[in-house]
Amino acid sequence: MSSTLLGRAEAPGPEAGRATVAKAAPVRPASRSDGIYDAILAGIANGTYPAHARLPSEHDLAGRFQVSRPVVRAALDRLRREGTIVSRQGAGSFVRPREESGPAPGFAPVESIADIQRCYEFRLTLEPDAAFHAATRRDAAALDRIAAALDLLAAATRREQHREDADFAFHHAVAVASNNHYYAASLQALQSHVAVGMKIHGLALLGPRSGLQGVLEEHHGIFAAIRDGEAEAAQARMTAHIRASRDRLFEGRLLDLSM
Repeated sequence: MSSTLLGRAEAPGPEAGRATVAKAAPVRPASRSDGIYDAILAGIANGTYPAHARLPSEHDLAGRFQVSRPVVRAALDRLRREGTIVSRQGAGSFVRPREESGPAPGFAPVESIADIQRCYEFRLTLEPDAAFHAATRRDAAALDRIAAALDLLAAATRREQHREDADFAFHHAVAVASNNHYYAASLQALQSHVAVGMKIHGLALLGPRSGLQGVLEEHHGIFAAIRDGEAEAAQARMTAHIRASRDRLFEGRLLDLSM
């Protein structure tokens, strides 16, 4: 997961499938652990790992994320401390049902295409401002978390795949970088709702005229603006990215949500 530094306003080149936060500042094991934590948490929220499901083994997760087992173990330890998973000796780690892990903020479930549009509408009031503040408040660890999620997206793009878990991990890492827990908690509560739109959007990107590379470049642009402390650019690029995602999904034909 070695990386090449992106220029401020340049489109990613052939080697831009991976992200870094600074020269000679590789993603630290702890930061990779945070990226894996976010990806597993997104998988739990979107149903990839439902309640009571057994997570892949440390060995399998290490292979999937291309990291060492201690890095995976650190992510699992964090999930265990927070009550998200439970480990059973000799059996592995299992997703703890939501009711066992305590109450969490939530929204009504997605029940229609209109709800997906509403979710995008709400995200446009939330995530651009989070990106703005992330650009002014981010530290090295926060940038590492965003870069780790971006590396996962880049790896999937090279395989002509879309991973909504890595996509959500990127957006959540940006919210965390804002150092405002209201942004991060709100997006966390929307995880399963956002995943529905990301899943359909990802399917729309596949095919002979794949749009995966273009979407990856949108994420790279957001990351570069946050990394370089360009708050207004980060805000504008996040806005453009979410709008473009919505328009690709709806093919430019939004529903009339008038009452």
